[in-house]
Amino acid sequence: MKFTVEHDDNVVIFTLKEPRLDSSTAPEIKAELLILCQPTISALIVDLSRVEYADSSGLSALLLAYRQLRDYKIPVALVGVRETVRNLFRISQMEWLFEFYPTIATALEELQTEGQ
Repeated sequence: MKFTVEHDDNVVIFTLKEPRLDSSTAPEIKAELLILCQPTISALIVDLSRVEYADSSGLSALLLAYRQLRDYKIPVALVGVRETVRNLFRISQMEWLFEFYPTIATALEELQTEGQ
């Protein structure tokens, strides 16, 4: 599975470079997010701009990140989410758990403003 992890100060940027966020990719994503989602970060940005398809297994990986960071009030921002994938968030009533942004730059700017 292809992904990258970058750090911008205390913000972790996880970019999934696969077209599918489903049962075939979710286990590896969950394992990586468990490592990344520490109380020492200030935010997690997940770039899903290359994801064309997601299912409940894929959403559960993102839900895991949310649950890991929730008690510390650390936001999980999703970037570049296509409308078909966003609809899955709406249908599963998980849309309110995450912050959605069109680009990484926008997410970084907004999250830094919120943190001040």
